[in-house]
Amino acid sequence: METVAFNSDDGLLLHLIFPRSDSRSSITDKAKRKNRKMTSRLYLLFSFFVLLVQWSPALSDLVISKLDRKIDLTSQVVRVTANLKIENTGNDPISEVLLPFGDHQAKDLAFLVATTSEGKGKTKTSSSSLPIKVVNPEGMPPSLTWYSVSLPKELAKGKSLNLEVRTAFTHALQPFPEKITQADIQLLVFQESAYYISPYAVNVQSLSVKLPEPKVESYTKLENTKFSGSEIKYGPYENLPPFSFSHIAVHFVSNKPFAVAQELVREIEVSHWGNVQITEHYNLVNAGARSSGEFSRLEYQARPHLRGASSFGHLVAKLPPRAHSIYYRDEIGNISTSNLWGDSSKTLLQIEPRYPMFGGWKTSFTIGYGLPLKDYLFRAEGKRFLNISFGCPIEEVVVENLVVKVVLPEGSKDISVSVPFPVKESRETKFSHLDMIGRPVVVLEKTNAVHEHNQYFQVYYRFSNLSLLREPMMLISGFFFLFVACIIYMHVDLTISKSSPSYLAKLQWDEVQTALQQIQSLMNRCLGIHDKLEASLRELSRTGDVQACKAARKSADNMLKELSKDLKPLLSFLQSSPLSASLYSKVEDLVAKEKELQEKLIVKHTTVTDSYEKKSGGRDIENRIAPIQQRITALRQEVDDLLEIIDEI
Repeated sequence: METVAFNSDDGLLLHLIFPRSDSRSSITDKAKRKNRKMTSRLYLLFSFFVLLVQWSPALSDLVISKLDRKIDLTSQVVRVTANLKIENTGNDPISEVLLPFGDHQAKDLAFLVATTSEGKGKTKTSSSSLPIKVVNPEGMPPSLTWYSVSLPKELAKGKSLNLEVRTAFTHALQPFPEKITQADIQLLVFQESAYYISPYAVNVQSLSVKLPEPKVESYTKLENTKFSGSEIKYGPYENLPPFSFSHIAVHFVSNKPFAVAQELVREIEVSHWGNVQITEHYNLVNAGARSSGEFSRLEYQARPHLRGASSFGHLVAKLPPRAHSIYYRDEIGNISTSNLWGDSSKTLLQIEPRYPMFGGWKTSFTIGYGLPLKDYLFRAEGKRFLNISFGCPIEEVVVENLVVKVVLPEGSKDISVSVPFPVKESRETKFSHLDMIGRPVVVLEKTNAVHEHNQYFQVYYRFSNLSLLREPMMLISGFFFLFVACIIYMHVDLTISKSSPSYLAKLQWDEVQTALQQIQSLMNRCLGIHDKLEASLRELSRTGDVQACKAARKSADNMLKELSKDLKPLLSFLQSSPLSASLYSKVEDLVAKEKELQEKLIVKHTTVTDSYEKKSGGRDIENRIAPIQQRITALRQEVDDLLEIIDEI
């Protein structure tokens, strides 16, 4: 470390520390210049601040007789606990205590709470949180942000009280160096004042800085500084004037997860049918030292504690004890690398991303689960109210932008919200299954959310029990009207009037189509008889039985006569029907062709049987029937073509 000291005229002491590169920390020249520039800005800021304080009047007659401050650096969130014993040395009673923070601290301040305490050790008791508001005292430096803590009762002359102030800061730890390889450990720099910045004089104060492990690259050494184990102690320091400041820096090893949710959207959907469904969408990044160089999964799996010490491979979400239907997925689908434990007091969900999270790497995923409604919905003063936790269930995660959406049942009204810390509130409307006017949505937004914000909040609303019947009645009514419509459709004659011309024309056309189908059937039966005659001739050539052949012909003649009788009334109907005028010529042509085909078959049959009786030779028979057979083949093709045309009609 390189130290630059500055002494003001009233005895205030400033120490500015520059991290120095040595054998244990590999810092590039560019990183060194950046850190020196950052510390130089801090030096100028507090130099200007000290000059302003020299002209600032005393705020009150309050004196801090004893101050113990503890800074916890074991996680990415810097948590500071300050115990102040305050005395009123003036004549007037005091009702408030001012707490100043530098602008660089105020922008990272995520949580601030103040309580009064009595007793010591196990008998120590604390009050509820005291009201805190932002104020702007006149004549104070513009580089400070001021908070006023209202005391539970006025502090009279000569009286004292114990005030405990707990704060949490995000992004207060800076990776140094900013980029590391897979094999490097992560080093962080923390800068603060060894003296508590206060507008009141401090009689005695001390500071302890707790580190995640007893490995320190370097730290500022002041008077009464002691490093033991994983804790650095400064002080005690006595008789410090208002606004005393002494800059310190700690450059230490920390491989704790730097999991930061750039955005977390928690949707809490209330169903009065017995369930509270919670869905959480995470956009997560490792905000630690950025990973540079190539990543080797083989080395990571072989030695994860050496080749991936700065990464994190899993996170643990602490869910309510009776959580059910839990799932963990991302855009690709369900992620199976998760474990679940539960007992009567909690449910722990261990989730593992699809890849280890090194510095600068990002991932997105969704966690969902259900909760029993009776554990979180209550009644008070004619209203229902939902009492549920606000923040992120994963303790290690810092949320830069937290959006909590509470979806209430359709028909909820007179909605109000009670949150134990400031949030931005707005309203939306969400439409879901069977909704008519939509469900009211209470939207609460909080920036820089940490684990301390995981407190219970309440959403009050009025809801009529009759509204519970809305959706079931809609389903019942829908099915009822569907069945009624089906019954009416099946029993009502929706055809056109039987006396209308269009209906009569339709009936006539149906009769024409029926007649055509019957004619086609008769023609096909005739062709079948023709095939039997041809078969009898083939049997004659094989056996020479002329009498059997004549008997087959006689039978065919009788059947053809019967079919001809059945055909005559059908032809008469088509001839008389006006709708079949364009079709009758085709049907008439078909009947004529079939008649001629029938005659030619009879001639062929007579010629063959006579030749067999006269003992004529086979070649002679073939020569005699050759022209007849040629005509029969042509006629059969024409009949088939006409049948296809009629079938298409």
